[in-house]
Order: sequence, then C-alpha cells, then structure tokens
Amino acid sequence: MGGRDAEAIVRTLLERTDKTFAGEMGLDLERNTPMPLFLWLVAANLFSARISADQALRAAKALKDAGLTTADHMAEATWKERVIILNRNGYARFDEKTSRFLQDMADHCLSDYGGDLRKLREAAGRDPAEERRLLKAFKGIGDTGADIFFREVQIAWEELYPFADARALEAAGKLGLGREAERLASLVDRKDYPRFLTALLRADLDGVLDEIASG
Repeated sequence: MGGRDAEAIVRTLLERTDKTFAGEMGLDLERNTPMPLFLWLVAANLFSARISADQALRAAKALKDAGLTTADHMAEATWKERVIILNRNGYARFDEKTSRFLQDMADHCLSDYGGDLRKLREAAGRDPAEERRLLKAFKGIGDTGADIFFREVQIAWEELYPFADARALEAAGKLGLGREAERLASLVDRKDYPRFLTALLRADLDGVLDEIASG
C-alpha cells in the first residue's frame, strides 16, 4: 500500500467516523459514571460474539432503550425479557446464552462493586493488568471483551492510555501508520484517540483500507 502521508490518512479516517461505538450508543464514557461504564461492559460482551459489529451495536442499543442501563436494572429484568430484546435486534443465535451472561454480569457487578465499575478500577489499584484480570471474572468477557472495553474507556481511565487492540493495530499497519499504540496516539489529540481506533476498525470492517491508503 502506499502513496499518502500519515496526516492525510488520519484525516480521512476521522472524517468518515464521527463517533466511537460507545458514542453511537449515546454513552459518554469520559464522564466515568456507573451507567455508561456498565453499559459499555455489556456492549463489550455483545461485540465479543461471532456476529457483525453493527448487529452487536443494534442489540446493545436495544438493551439501553429498554431501560436495562444499570446493573440493578439488568438484574431485575427476567431472562425471557432479555432474550426477546436480543432476539428482535439481530442477536438470535446467541440470545439465550447471552441473556444468562448478562444476568451473571449484573449480579457480579452488584455483589463485588455495588453496581459501580469505578470500584473495580480502584480494587485493581488502577493497574491495567489487574483491571483486565478482574474484568475477565465477568461471564462472557475474555481478552477480546477486555480489549473492547479498554479501547474506549481509556478516555477516562488514563492508566490505560495509550491502548490499542490487535485488530486496530493490524489495520493501522496495513495503512502504513505503524503497529504500536504509542505511535498511533502520537497522530491525534488524546480526546480523539478512541475515535481514531474506531475509525481504523470501521475501515477494516468496511473493506476500504486499500482505498484509504491510495487516496
């Protein structure tokens, strides 16, 4: 691939992606408050499945729109209520298992952190490796889910910055932008960094990396 300089490529990426995935859900992670943090962890669970990003996003929005916005509200919903929401919003193949995961996630968040994931952060001593370990104690969250959670929550949890998941780094490498998080972070303002990573993922998912690289 080749031709365009890094600045032009970055500009194109940001122009075609005006929001992060959390932003598309209407979540302001920068506020670092319990509701968006919990819902973003729910989304990380959904995005981890072998399903398209748009389907996972649709299901995450539907859970939010149904009022399942906190660990309390998620735990209070019935298994069937969650299954119906997921099934109707592009998540049919995983609805029953995921509904159980969401119950377990809500119960674990309530029992260990009082429904507030900021307490997970403090329990981990703001250490990224320990934060990852504690996140993986949630049903349905493995390394992929933790990567997804980290990718956007780093806007508020500064100990994670700069973080980039493997897929974003691979896309960046194909565009000639480098394959290190520190390098990518140097290309944009910190506030734009999670959106930049989302833009890389979107470009990869849309199959337009070659087009962007060549201009």
